[in-house]
Amino acid sequence: MKKNLHPESKPVVFKDAMTGEAFLVQSTIAAGETIVWEDGHTYPLVTVEISSRSHPAFTGKEQPATETSRATAFKDKYSKVALH
Repeated sequence: MKKNLHPESKPVVFKDAMTGEAFLVQSTIAAGETIVWEDGHTYPLVTVEISSRSHPAFTGKEQPATETSRATAFKDKYSKVALH
């Protein structure tokens, strides 16, 4: 195996800016800040704008598009076009 091919993976804390929740995971991302985690160790900290804890698709607050509304929108848009 080639040496120095893959970046080093290390524990990193990701903090959701919307909810304030934090997650400790393995990552190769470089971070400019640090945080003292629940276990007393200091880890790099990356603040993200949105995560699975705040994204509407994962929280169930997203309004799903229905096939009926898509079909209606299509018909409304193209029913006015004259086909020759």
